[in-house]
Amino acid sequence: MLTLVLFIPPLTQNAYAAEPVKNTGGAGTEQSGGGDDTGIYAAARITYSGSVAADGGTGNVTATNVNWTPPPCWYAPYLGAKDFKKKMSEDIESQLNTPGIGGTAGASLTQLKRHYEDDFGWTDTPGYKDYNVDKDGEGMFWAGVENPNEPDVLKRGSCTDLPFWVENGEAPPPRYEQAIRPEILAALAYQHMELPDTKVSLAPEQTTKVNLPTWAWLDKAVFDEVQATAALNVPGFNIQATTTARPVSLTLEPGTDDAVTYPASGECTINDDGSIGEPYARGKANSTPPCGIKYLRSSGDGTYNLQATITWDISWTGTAGAGGDLPDGSFGNGQAVTVQEIQAVNR
Repeated sequence: MLTLVLFIPPLTQNAYAAEPVKNTGGAGTEQSGGGDDTGIYAAARITYSGSVAADGGTGNVTATNVNWTPPPCWYAPYLGAKDFKKKMSEDIESQLNTPGIGGTAGASLTQLKRHYEDDFGWTDTPGYKDYNVDKDGEGMFWAGVENPNEPDVLKRGSCTDLPFWVENGEAPPPRYEQAIRPEILAALAYQHMELPDTKVSLAPEQTTKVNLPTWAWLDKAVFDEVQATAALNVPGFNIQATTTARPVSLTLEPGTDDAVTYPASGECTINDDGSIGEPYARGKANSTPPCGIKYLRSSGDGTYNLQATITWDISWTGTAGAGGDLPDGSFGNGQAVTVQEIQAVNR
């Protein structure tokens, strides 16, 4: 189980934007900003379970849709009203008291202070009276969170709206399209999902002959469905999503153009019993395998790198009956195959 912990850095000079809070990326640490007898937590945690990469790392699934990417950032519960007031007011006062602060920067900080203290708002962004402390325990302030696995720093830091209030049990305002919800958790579970290695059974195994069909197959037990779950649980807001990957086909790439595949496309579909291909049996040496390869040239003193890639159908289910499909994923391994010139019959 991985834990992602939120914390907030000093605010930028722009009164209408804030830096996303950083994310420990599942380092296993927990950070608290105080809390009180209401039970309000100072940190929101996304926890991952199931078949996921260790230490908050990116999993090994590659989306077949090259245009699909996991969310680079999102908005999530951050602090209760009293804790938020303590943190935010300290940050604002610290910056206002910085020597030389003034002009646009000083004016922006003053407006930011009015926004949370004196009910100062603007279009689609209502202000707050004394940081909503009279509602402490009835909701939380939400803030932007960076996805630590997003390599593009600009995308990762694009959730720059100021922290906003959400009542317990209510959805965030519609304008915050990147507010955490089951669909986003499903995408994050997809990003962290770890699929099993794909080692195809071959006959002949490892060493085959030129022009001799090599049979390839996978038993159902080798690659059953895989699940990964992401959950967020804080007072008044509990959601989760489980992403499920089901194998649908195996694609063989011989590692050389001097080969033919069975079928010709190289894509072996799943059988009715959940297996792929057919195990070799004595007496089938000269038969055409339903899934396999025939090498036309020797590998010489080296080997060919046979790539066996499984395509997985990926879907998700989540809180309140939510669910849907995600792009197919793929993951494969390379296997060294030696091809010899000597003709032989596989017995």
